[in-house]
Amino acid sequence: MSTQPVPDPLLIACALGIEHLALRMGDRGGADGPVTVLRTGMGPRAAERSVTRILADPVFAGAAVLATGFCAGLAPGMHPGDLVVAEETRDPRGAVPCVGTELLVKELARTLPGRTVHTGPLTGSDHVVRGHERADLLATGAIAVDMESAATLLSAVRGGPRPVAAVRVVVDAPEHELVRIGTVRGGISAFRVLRSVLPAFFEWHRNVLLPRR
Repeated sequence: MSTQPVPDPLLIACALGIEHLALRMGDRGGADGPVTVLRTGMGPRAAERSVTRILADPVFAGAAVLATGFCAGLAPGMHPGDLVVAEETRDPRGAVPCVGTELLVKELARTLPGRTVHTGPLTGSDHVVRGHERADLLATGAIAVDMESAATLLSAVRGGPRPVAAVRVVVDAPEHELVRIGTVRGGISAFRVLRSVLPAFFEWHRNVLLPRR
């Protein structure tokens, strides 16, 4: 009697406790294979350490990796609660192309009807971006910035061939700068959106699984 192979896992990486809480509160139904939500800690170095460590486990040899959490929007007209699906992530060490961007956009639109979804390059920073820095980063072609996605995806692809993606929720934007997450309406809106994204992530995972080597 033949048995179906177990699908490779999905590793979802976020940085902050509030992001981890939102994902833990999300709907886990519909996952195609094991799902691990990893809290990496804040900043690119923490993300790189955490992701490299977990992917060294043979269990995660073929895992798909998706970086998520909050981000700062760079383009005028962005609002808290908007979604950003990265076409690539960038930092000074290079760019990592994302897999299945169009599928993620489609599934997020279906899962969260009415929410604006932006696509484009997602750039990395080692600090919280404020003021004029937004315009400088926008001039590079990036549409949003966060501190962990680029490091997460770079670490993921260094660990072996695998599907990677990054989906972020805008928590502040040029016209809506946030002082403290969770204390203003924008932070609450972003939290609710992040809590609802898992079904789209699972559908992405189902469609981009690589064959076992």
